[in-house]
Amino acid sequence: MVSLSGKRFTILLPTPGWRILTSEWAAGSRHTDADAAAGSLRKRGNAMKTLPHVPTFVVVAFVACTLTTPAAAEDYDHVLRLDHYVGVRSTVPAITGQRTPIYVREVVQAASALRDKSVANRVVLFIHGAGTPAEVAFDVPYRDYSWMEYLAQSGFDTFAMDTTGYGRSTRPAAMNDPCNLSAAQQLALAPDGRTEACSPSYGQQMTTMASDWNDIGAVVDYLRALRGATQISMVSWSLGGPRAAGYAAQNPDKVAKLVLLAPAYSRDASATPPTPLPAAGAAMGTQSRDELTALWNRQVGCPDQYEQGVFRAVWQAMLDSDPVGATWGPGVRRAPNVTNWGWTTAMVAATKTPTLMVTGAHDGQVQPARVHDLYADIGAKSKVLIDLACSSHNAMWEKNHRLLFQASLEWLTKGTVNGVDQGEVRLGY
Repeated sequence: MVSLSGKRFTILLPTPGWRILTSEWAAGSRHTDADAAAGSLRKRGNAMKTLPHVPTFVVVAFVACTLTTPAAAEDYDHVLRLDHYVGVRSTVPAITGQRTPIYVREVVQAASALRDKSVANRVVLFIHGAGTPAEVAFDVPYRDYSWMEYLAQSGFDTFAMDTTGYGRSTRPAAMNDPCNLSAAQQLALAPDGRTEACSPSYGQQMTTMASDWNDIGAVVDYLRALRGATQISMVSWSLGGPRAAGYAAQNPDKVAKLVLLAPAYSRDASATPPTPLPAAGAAMGTQSRDELTALWNRQVGCPDQYEQGVFRAVWQAMLDSDPVGATWGPGVRRAPNVTNWGWTTAMVAATKTPTLMVTGAHDGQVQPARVHDLYADIGAKSKVLIDLACSSHNAMWEKNHRLLFQASLEWLTKGTVNGVDQGEVRLGY
């Protein structure tokens, strides 16, 4: 039984066969305290610096078991949000070999959660793009804009993961030093109008596509074991395209279906990693509220394409996911720069996983032509391309988000959109 009170819940174990819902922490995690980090933009001579990296406590997984009265029927329709931390042996160059935690958010109906392994074929993992953490991108706390909750209400067990350097997952120590931003971003955040940037303490990009695939692999295996699932499905956005579809191409036995929103595909992608690895350059980048506003507004092609209410919810969720970045300049969200290679035309041609691709008509970040290229190149027999009207790169946060969500539900349940399993579908026109 489940007893629910607001957002709190208790799991009862009347028989040994009942499954435990819990959060898990992996040993070896580190983070910087948000209050200590508030002074991270102070001078280092003519430079900026951050405070020392502080280790956290290691928390052992647990579940509270309490005797209570049977839950009301409506409790079983309640949507739960559960946190998991999945341990991974990192291949991120700056921390390679360390055991680090990857944050995973689960959104699921109580009724689905208690059905044990009957949800094994309805597990979906959401993969984020280049900047925004997954729980922010796909679980927006505003009206009906949570893509995860939409699928959860239809009986799916949904999960969203942050790869290393994002959101609540491990952030390598170099990401806490603003000197590891580009010179332009350093000066934009400097509190005293200085005109010289400080020298980086780490002069390379932070993560790689291979390290992202390694993080994804650990989470996929965790979810398959947790839910007794042979395969899971994946939903991704932007740079999440190479992350999710690249992983699926290399592990076709573990991925049932793909949904790729604005997948960042390039026919010029290299099959081999660059030298040096990671590539030289800034370890990370940031985005401020004003930068997000300007980028989004450049992609508005319809009246009332997005609501200010959802913008405010997204931005606040970004700051909440990054208490260190929230203290830099006007408040920013940080993300690692990723050395990207490997998701080539050859890998795409060999992909047989049923794939739904979506492009927003006004996307100015991943041009629709690139998504059409992917549709032409992918080897899957079952493939559909959606042309979504009045939508930018941020389609899941805009007025046609319900059309997107509905199409993804049909694809994940039936392998079709509007009844077809191959071809182009125009929605919202």
